[in-house]
Amino acid sequence: MANTYTQLYIQFVFSVQDRISLINNSWKDELYKYITGIVQNNKHKLIAINGVADHIHIFIGYKPHQLIPDLLQDIKGNSSGWINKKGFVKGKFKWQEGYGAFSYSHSHIDRVVKYINNQEHHHQKRTFKEKYTKLLQKFNVEYDERYVLKEIQ
Repeated sequence: MANTYTQLYIQFVFSVQDRISLINNSWKDELYKYITGIVQNNKHKLIAINGVADHIHIFIGYKPHQLIPDLLQDIKGNSSGWINKKGFVKGKFKWQEGYGAFSYSHSHIDRVVKYINNQEHHHQKRTFKEKYTKLLQKFNVEYDERYVLKEIQ
């Protein structure tokens, strides 16, 4: 749209179904490149992407021409299909339902990028669930503990 200007930065967080550690170091960079392509094809700007074996963080410059649920459906649906087509895991790879989406101001970009780039270090000290619920609390997001993360069965 003409004369429409935005500056929106959003971090997305989502996990592998049942939080099983399936994202392997041998192919995670390929996954990140694939997801970067999805984000860029949807006309958003990828700022940072990283994670550990059971979840992923994506930080983007968001363009409001697309609804967030549609973008996440595209990212999760296409990347899981790509993982399965490549045969990177035994059985069927799926992302867990739902996601976290957290907005930031321009002044926080460097801090968020540093946080995302240091995921391996952060999760040596705390579990994904601990970090994720802390993020929800920091942003004053109401949540039901029963539905925050599906535990490994």
